[in-house]
Amino acid sequence: MRDDVKELSFPDSGLKVWRCDTEAAVDMAAADLAEEVIRSKPAGKAGPVLGVATGSTPEGLYAELVRRHREQGLSFANVTSFNLDEYLGLYPGHDQSYRYFMVHQLFMHVDIKYENTFVPSGLEWNMEKHVQEYEELIRAKGGIDLQVLGIGGNAHIGFNEPGSAKDSRTRVVALEESTREANSRFFDNDISKVPTHAISMGVATVLEAKKVILMAKGEGKADAVAKSVKGPATPHVPASLLQGHPDCIFILDPGAASLLE
Repeated sequence: MRDDVKELSFPDSGLKVWRCDTEAAVDMAAADLAEEVIRSKPAGKAGPVLGVATGSTPEGLYAELVRRHREQGLSFANVTSFNLDEYLGLYPGHDQSYRYFMVHQLFMHVDIKYENTFVPSGLEWNMEKHVQEYEELIRAKGGIDLQVLGIGGNAHIGFNEPGSAKDSRTRVVALEESTREANSRFFDNDISKVPTHAISMGVATVLEAKKVILMAKGEGKADAVAKSVKGPATPHVPASLLQGHPDCIFILDPGAASLLE
């Protein structure tokens, strides 16, 4: 483990919790785990499958992976990626679509093949068929080796808002007002521009990933983190449903960990 990372003990939850000295240490620790998974499956074999998240929290992770690609030869040529979610109604070229985010934060800067990057479409006319096919495609690729998550202020993961069932699958979800308010900063601080619905992998889809890392930064996430780690596993706190996953690590900066110590 890195010198700037300390493991906290919460045996009742089954979660591993890493408290990092800085935000940058969060990014580095997450990048170390991602690189380990990417390098674990060399070219010529079934490649690693990454579940990727959007939002401001993982930006540093992607920047570090880009640096390692450019300076250390970390190759994404054998990687397949699946996005956690996408806004309903936004076309891929919209500057707030999650396809656009991933292209500009990661895909265009590394050697990943475009045909190996999968993002739910917010424009499908037959959404029921589309989300079922998304689930089937994940399974066809061998499942997700590493799922990257952030956490919302209400403890949502992906767009699984409070009340999402543990057995939920990829589906269309209605976004809570608090989620839309938090995301309005990306839409000129105008909540009326924030879509009201999104497509999200379900909780069960996330739990099937072989390894899960949840990144959280800032005191604004401390309450959600504390409830997820120390409280009961309940659909009212979606991230708490990660308790008991065989290999789930919460990677936190001092602010996000402030209510755990």
